[in-house]
Amino acid sequence: MAARPRIKDVAEYAGVSPKTVSNVINNFEHVSERTRAAVQEAIDALGYRVNIAGRQLRQGRTGMITLAVPELDVAYFSELAKHVMAEAGRRGRTVLLHQTGAARDRELAALHGFDAQFTDGVILSPLSLLPRDLATRDRRLPVVLLGERSAKGSTDHVGIDNVLAAREATEHLLARGRRRIAVIGGALRGPQGTDRLRTEGYREALKAAGLPFDAGLVVPVEAFHWQDGLRAAGALMAREQRPDALLCLNDHLALGALRALHEHGCSVPGDLDVVGFDDIEASRFSVPSLTTVAPDKQEIARVAVSLLLERIDDPDAAAVRDHVAGHRIIVRESTGG
Repeated sequence: MAARPRIKDVAEYAGVSPKTVSNVINNFEHVSERTRAAVQEAIDALGYRVNIAGRQLRQGRTGMITLAVPELDVAYFSELAKHVMAEAGRRGRTVLLHQTGAARDRELAALHGFDAQFTDGVILSPLSLLPRDLATRDRRLPVVLLGERSAKGSTDHVGIDNVLAAREATEHLLARGRRRIAVIGGALRGPQGTDRLRTEGYREALKAAGLPFDAGLVVPVEAFHWQDGLRAAGALMAREQRPDALLCLNDHLALGALRALHEHGCSVPGDLDVVGFDDIEASRFSVPSLTTVAPDKQEIARVAVSLLLERIDDPDAAAVRDHVAGHRIIVRESTGG
């Protein structure tokens, strides 16, 4: 088998120094177009490929980053992981995938790098971390947080505007004439997490529409799984005064709720409208198909990987970055689409 071409071979073919070849590969500015073209021609002719692993080892890096999420069987996180892995691969990195189970000790382990010698940085979606956990973390390990922050201004962060997204979803239901809108997965107290923020957006929409807030229509759940949505919607259907719409704070809850409504003989969207969150793939194939808030998962992944790699390259950069990714309401059959 022929030996793999080296930078020295490319330099000889192009008639330049190995340093010039390195400058072209690293896209340094001060290289003439003529020289750049000659080096690129040599690279193509010889089939030269950059030895990313060797470069990273020389820099004291592994070329691997960690993605830590609560549950891979919640489709939002598995779909997000797919985008993170694709983006990291495009940037020449390998992703180590960890499931924390939303347990604080596992999230703390992720925050401190699990086996830190194997990873250059961590993208973490926490549910149980406390503000002090972030304030006292080891700054030598680059970290980017996803979802809701536990401590403002302490760690790079990517998420959506959950208050605005829930407000827009509620406004969509109000525009369809719905007035008794229940929130499955909502929360009125506790940590300022996704459930609290989305409930806040719901309340803002009711207030703007001049409608009273009924705390009895906010239904907490034990977890954000199919069966929790089924149980919560079933309990709502057993009430004497039923809601006329359900705002479910993720698609798993919404799809479970659709099953409960079917079992209670309720027509969707005839008797009730249903809206979910996350735009998981299953939401397009339910009957009826599910109206949902779609976070831009691809943007979240792209920005999170980019912020992490920038932090790996420059650990001492002072400014903490906070990126708000886009979202949109996708109207499907469950609200008459």
